[in-house]
Amino acid sequence: MFMAFCSWCWIGEKVQAQDIAVKTNALYWLTTTPNLGVEFAVGDQTTFSLEGGYNPWTLNKEENRKLKHWMVLPEFRYWLCEAFNGHFFGVNSGYTFFNISGMPIPFHSRETRDYRYQGWATGVGLTYGYSWIIGKRLNLELTLGVGYVYSQYDKYECRTCGDHLGPENNHYFGPTKAGISLIYMLK
Repeated sequence: MFMAFCSWCWIGEKVQAQDIAVKTNALYWLTTTPNLGVEFAVGDQTTFSLEGGYNPWTLNKEENRKLKHWMVLPEFRYWLCEAFNGHFFGVNSGYTFFNISGMPIPFHSRETRDYRYQGWATGVGLTYGYSWIIGKRLNLELTLGVGYVYSQYDKYECRTCGDHLGPENNHYFGPTKAGISLIYMLK
């Protein structure tokens, strides 16, 4: 978080109105997670992106199915042609706090539907993406990322009323980010 704050302060002096984009990731919306991001050009071929999402809902109250979480995802991007257009590579980080029950956890090596997990996760990764200009102020972006995620959480015996089974942690290497984002350029 300290790095994100320092980056924000450095970027604040260099940003111009035509170098700012607001975006939302459609894949997060499919998980019922409202999300919003901003991206600032910090050079002709570099940008800094900060995205966030928040999911406060219980999907099924009777079964206590939920994917509650909030997340913050900063990313530095290098564009091969020009900022906000074409191919890019990025270095990203992230932090999330979660409370999940009755749901499969993607890429988790153990059965997760019958337990409740509450904790946090953080990670780093590399991103590749492509952005198409589809209008004067509108872009469409596809993003994929791989990296490492460390999580610490408490595990509970069942979805609603189970005993606390103790703290656990997990190390994960693999896909960490996916996006189909709609981007609005501020000018």
